[in-house]
Amino acid sequence: MITLNIDGREVKAKKGMTVLEAALEGGTYIPHLCHHPDLKPVGGCGLCVVEIEGRHGLPVSCTTPVEDGMRVKTKTPSIDRMRRLAMELILSGHPPECTVCSQYLNCELQSVKQYIGTTEELRVRRRSKPFPVNAANPLFVHDPARCILCGRCMRACHDLRGVGVLSFMKKGREAYIGTGSDSSLADAGCRFCGACVEVCPTGALRDKEELTRGKSRRAARVPCRYTCPAEIDIPRYIRFIRQKKYSEAAAVIRGKVPFPKVLGYVCNHPCETVCRRGEVNAAVSIKELKCFAAEQDRARLWRENLRKAPPTGKRVAIVGSGPAGLTAAYYLSRLGHGVTVFEALPFPGGMMRIGIPGYRVPRDVLEEEVREIESLGVEIKTNSRVDSLDALLEEGYHAILVSVGTHEGLNLPIPGADQEGVLLSTDFLMDVNIGKEVKVGKRVLVLGGGNVAFDCARVARRLGAEEVHLACLESRDKMVAATDEIAQGEEEGVGIHPSRTFVRILGEPGHIIGVECLHVDSFEFDEEGRAQISVVEGSEHVLPADMVIFAIGQRPEIPVLFELAIGKGNRIEIDSYTYETSRGGVYAAGDAVSGTASVIEAIASGRNVAMAVDRYLGGAGMIEEELAPVETAEVWLGRDEKFACLPRHENPCVPPGKRIRDFGRVVQGLDEESAVEESKRCLQCDLRLKMTPVKSWGDY
Repeated sequence: MITLNIDGREVKAKKGMTVLEAALEGGTYIPHLCHHPDLKPVGGCGLCVVEIEGRHGLPVSCTTPVEDGMRVKTKTPSIDRMRRLAMELILSGHPPECTVCSQYLNCELQSVKQYIGTTEELRVRRRSKPFPVNAANPLFVHDPARCILCGRCMRACHDLRGVGVLSFMKKGREAYIGTGSDSSLADAGCRFCGACVEVCPTGALRDKEELTRGKSRRAARVPCRYTCPAEIDIPRYIRFIRQKKYSEAAAVIRGKVPFPKVLGYVCNHPCETVCRRGEVNAAVSIKELKCFAAEQDRARLWRENLRKAPPTGKRVAIVGSGPAGLTAAYYLSRLGHGVTVFEALPFPGGMMRIGIPGYRVPRDVLEEEVREIESLGVEIKTNSRVDSLDALLEEGYHAILVSVGTHEGLNLPIPGADQEGVLLSTDFLMDVNIGKEVKVGKRVLVLGGGNVAFDCARVARRLGAEEVHLACLESRDKMVAATDEIAQGEEEGVGIHPSRTFVRILGEPGHIIGVECLHVDSFEFDEEGRAQISVVEGSEHVLPADMVIFAIGQRPEIPVLFELAIGKGNRIEIDSYTYETSRGGVYAAGDAVSGTASVIEAIASGRNVAMAVDRYLGGAGMIEEELAPVETAEVWLGRDEKFACLPRHENPCVPPGKRIRDFGRVVQGLDEESAVEESKRCLQCDLRLKMTPVKSWGDY
């Protein structure tokens, strides 16, 4: 270690550090703009000048190495004069209208200017730069008029990321930073990592506001991870796939969810909707990469790193074995609690087992992941309906979690809805999924436009219906089903009739003729959640059918003897922070609280309620555990001229004529070559969060 004196204080510094680094680490602020802790210093801005005893002039501290016994002053009249002049030279080419800039109050230049005390009255002549704002590139806005030529972005691009697409350019007498030939970022070979934006001190380079507005720093920079309800570290497991470390990738996923394979098949992948790569050409196929990693997990590294706490002596009863209940069981068991899951049906899994058709989630995949949960000591009692919570409390359970899902299908109160041949989606899918013989008509009409409606329609095709049609209230572009579900349904011959409202079901006892409908002009929901529909006059028509399936929604069935406060949609009311119900020691989670949601949302709910229950039982509520090896991410990306054009790898599907013959898997998984190539498309947005944040003078 080296000892030097800064402003009368002894400071310890490592050999090789600069005076600026030693001062900042020792708690003394020296103003600077061209310096960034992750970049090589250049001493260009002239703001970090200091006085060093025995040396002539005012050296810049960011390039001056420390020496033993060095005596440094950071504040003197001559230093102040030099800094003001340097700041005025910087400001002379910078627009004075700070309040209209999106970086206002979050700008390093503004902060340093305030520290130095520079006013808008400059001693040097202001000049306007002849550069327009460039918003034509994906993700980023380039505003050269706000650039102070500190070179941070260029050094980040060249020295930190190894991409090297940015360089100093000149137009007339004015210098600026561009892509050499002034080509687009994509054509120049940009990797769109965002390092240049992250280090820019002024907003000359910035994220497009529509992508960041209203989001936290983390959510704006890594939206895939922080849009995922379970916050799976998506960039990290994709990085492992690129390195062909598949078990490590699976361990990252397992660290957040106990159903990685199931999610690989049925996750609604909200992460892909916000994937920043989608702004370049197409989102990364995150869901399929998750499925690939889970299926390639032969080493099961996560199992080696899994830790289970000693028994606490506390017992938890969980009513319902859907994704929320089993997720909570998994984590509570790992925390040392005794967990028993009560399931009314013959199989565990909830809607994953009886609501999702086998062509979407193979039964052996679900059963395998349920067995993993049981192997931790979780007891699952099937054919065990619970009608009263008091009985469980009398058996000595210290806490109860109600996660019964939404198994009660809804219909519309229209004439003819009680006829034979009119079914509810939940009953229809459950009967098929538990192996009952289900007969369908020749012409089936499904009422609804969500994923469940398409499940019903596609199952009906597989059961032999000659014609299957689907009608819904929403217009075609507003249908709530996943786009791939809609596309695959149409490929299988499902006819879609959007913008319809239903008047009555026509027919005679035992024989349905069809559904009388009206075309919908527009609709909206009132405060009570009731649809207010404007129809097209004279648009009455009949959609023929000999079997009708309502798939317009579901709700929980909550036994009266549970004695829980029930709210809108028959959902259980809870404290949004503690997940506790109106009864002490009784918690609720999943669809029974939120209404019908996705599997990943139910899993996230199960994680949250597990933490809450553990705290109630005297624990710390800590379920996070590192199951994958901790590695330092490689920040050097290198140049790839064709990076922006790399196409998304789409999964092949079984031909429609073949797949409707059975309940086999429809979408084939990525092969190894495709998965690795797809992983290379990731922008690695998380590298921005790994960069050292710049502190302002107020932090010292």
